[in-house]
Amino acid sequence: MSDKKDRLGQEIDIRNVDRERLKLNSADLPGLVEFATSASSALIRPEDEGKIKSRALRAMHQQTANQMDQLMEQMRPLIEQAAKLKKRVEISEKIYTAKMSVDPIIGKTYYLYLQKDDTYILSIISPSEWGQTSPYKEFEAMVVLNADHTWDVI
Repeated sequence: MSDKKDRLGQEIDIRNVDRERLKLNSADLPGLVEFATSASSALIRPEDEGKIKSRALRAMHQQTANQMDQLMEQMRPLIEQAAKLKKRVEISEKIYTAKMSVDPIIGKTYYLYLQKDDTYILSIISPSEWGQTSPYKEFEAMVVLNADHTWDVI
């Protein structure tokens, strides 16, 4: 401390100052450096890069999962419509390969049955009208003929 007192009030010898070292310890724009530039600066702790990436990755997965759920919810009605359309095509194909003893009338309800010989038949008689003695192997579908000659499965 006495050494400090001795130097107090004395002039600084510029020739003994290492200017290059001083440049390393100072900055032109101190607010843009990643380290504290003075003793009164805010404490800066380095972040764990792994933690930062892990949090970002977790947030990204959560966000994309939410978006995927939203898309699935929007697709659900389309999937249901596609399933109904597929069923309608399958039944229509069976109807057009079926034996028809009547000329179908637009808007009238018909019943498609699988016969014991594994062929199809289109009938105007419903399963309830046959009672316990249905002559068919299986009831397939109740259908209505549309004006465009497509069939709606009811």
